[in-house]
Amino acid sequence: MSQIRATFGIDRGDFLLDVDLTLPGQGITALFGHSGSGKTTVLRAIAGLEHAPGGYFALGDAVWQDDAKGIFIPTHQRALGYVFQEASLFEHLTVEGNLAFGRKRIPESERQFHLSDVTELLGISGLLNRRPASLSGGERQRVAIARALLTAPQLLLMDEPLAALDLKRKQEILPYLERLHDELSIPIIYVSHSPDEVARLADHLVLLDAGKVIGSGPLTETLARADIPQVFADDAGVVIEAVIAAHEADDLTRLDFAGGSIYVSSRPEAVGHRLRCRIHARDVSLALEKPLTSSILNVFQGNVTAIAPTDTPGHLLVQLSLGTTLLLARITARSKKALNLQVGQAVWAQVKAVALLS
Repeated sequence: MSQIRATFGIDRGDFLLDVDLTLPGQGITALFGHSGSGKTTVLRAIAGLEHAPGGYFALGDAVWQDDAKGIFIPTHQRALGYVFQEASLFEHLTVEGNLAFGRKRIPESERQFHLSDVTELLGISGLLNRRPASLSGGERQRVAIARALLTAPQLLLMDEPLAALDLKRKQEILPYLERLHDELSIPIIYVSHSPDEVARLADHLVLLDAGKVIGSGPLTETLARADIPQVFADDAGVVIEAVIAAHEADDLTRLDFAGGSIYVSSRPEAVGHRLRCRIHARDVSLALEKPLTSSILNVFQGNVTAIAPTDTPGHLLVQLSLGTTLLLARITARSKKALNLQVGQAVWAQVKAVALLS
């Protein structure tokens, strides 16, 4: 598997970007951080829309920028697709005309996809004769993604593609983004400030704060770190990869994961189907002994592996290991003192809520 290498330094006086990244050459890498953290600047530098003096960028063996060797490939010569917050479609063209505009830039011998394959993948086959003004926000973005794919990109850049959509439209388009992940081999770099989008879509996570990388690694490992809570604040939590193990009585479904089993409300998928679960740290409570009488079904034994402060005075994040699976709990400093929590200690974790992401 090829890698993506990116080293950029941009000094604007009031903002300094300083990143040095090695990213996987497949799957979805999410750039996450608060507004002004440098996410879009990194994306623009990758695209060549912004020149980072002394910078370097390579997609596998293809070097798009190496200032030390005088290499800087202009944007229009980089094999990339770029999807912005706004779809920016040509209003005077039909959907098919917009797609043809992207496709005609590429010699027939270099085209990766047939028009019919892309329109089917993104569910827009029935929209080809319509004009952009008659489309919903979600439909417009799917057309924009299709147009980007028809340029035969080796890398797809997506800059908060759901930011301009309401919740209903976001829910409409997310399954199509998951299909891109599952069915295409093109690496995607996805900028977002939505923890839910990142948790649902990403394989690899880069955390940015004030122009610097404060964390980068596989999604499940990076989300479970206790030392970087300021990025997620109250949304701190973990993602667990689980599989439907059984549909049980009382309208419950059992999900198995590397650290045990989770019970959730009945799911329609078949046994064996894989799901992502998100567990917020605020929905996890700790006890020194196993609760014998509780309405909470999901109770796990684990060991404390880290304790770290949060940005909220008097609150802490506790990292637990459930076998090979990590969990986070948000507790008060008073609770830590009352339980006399220490790293290495065995505890019981009660999970009050589980969000199923896919």
